[in-house]
Amino acid sequence: MSDTRVPLKQRVGRYGAWSIELRSEDPARRGELDEAAAELEELGYGAIWLGNNSTADHAAPLIGATRRIVVGTSVLNIWQQEAATTAAGFAEVESAHPARYLVGLGVSHGPLVKDYSRPYAAMTDYLDELDEAGVAADSRVLAALGPKMLKLSGERAAGAIPYLVTPEHTAQAREILGEGPLLAPELKVVLETDPVRARALARDALAMYLTLPNYTNNFLRHGFTEADLAEGGSDRLIDAVFAWGDENRIRDRIDTFHQAGGDHVALQVLTGAHREKLPREEWRRLASLLE
Repeated sequence: MSDTRVPLKQRVGRYGAWSIELRSEDPARRGELDEAAAELEELGYGAIWLGNNSTADHAAPLIGATRRIVVGTSVLNIWQQEAATTAAGFAEVESAHPARYLVGLGVSHGPLVKDYSRPYAAMTDYLDELDEAGVAADSRVLAALGPKMLKLSGERAAGAIPYLVTPEHTAQAREILGEGPLLAPELKVVLETDPVRARALARDALAMYLTLPNYTNNFLRHGFTEADLAEGGSDRLIDAVFAWGDENRIRDRIDTFHQAGGDHVALQVLTGAHREKLPREEWRRLASLLE
């Protein structure tokens, strides 16, 4: 059980594992998922971040199968779950496992949400409802990219969990947040040394995100051009938002996010395998170079 007196940054540590696979709702895979979560804890990861609109229902079993690792949603889509439901789920998990569940919230993207409108106002309204329901600010983080949402992350939450960003974005985010709030950028990792294969796998993973204006606008704000966003992404863009290569190169790339001001880096391992296949061997390899 986590000690609620331990600060959040210390509880999550410097590295976490970001995973869509661990979010699976297939009951036949429950044992496999719980075993993998327990191994991530033993490998030294401080947090598990569950992708693809995850909720307390996805986090709770993994928390129950482990002893201390923090499990966060990355992210819970505020358009798809009412704040009252989010608060009730949080209260249930928090009661059973204090300080183990972190509610990561996001506003998603216009092309993916019907009647998408005024996302910043929608987030502030959602946070107001969570306040009223007793979900403390230090139990939630925001998937923030732009300056306004980053500022809100520091004022109304425990910090920010930016997705698909560069060290330069991390440095700007740190400046906006100040020193106190948690800054936990996500970074995609390809354990492949061949540049052609590594970048091809990266482009496959990036393709969907290049159709979403929140990400493309963020890239443009940080010095990339329309040419960088074309044809699956330029090598410059790929190399900025993915860590690939040998172990030294990957470690150095991860380090740049800490040097830019990140407290914690959420590492998403990409293998090109079927989405449901847990990258357990890759998690082990990655853990060995983070020691």
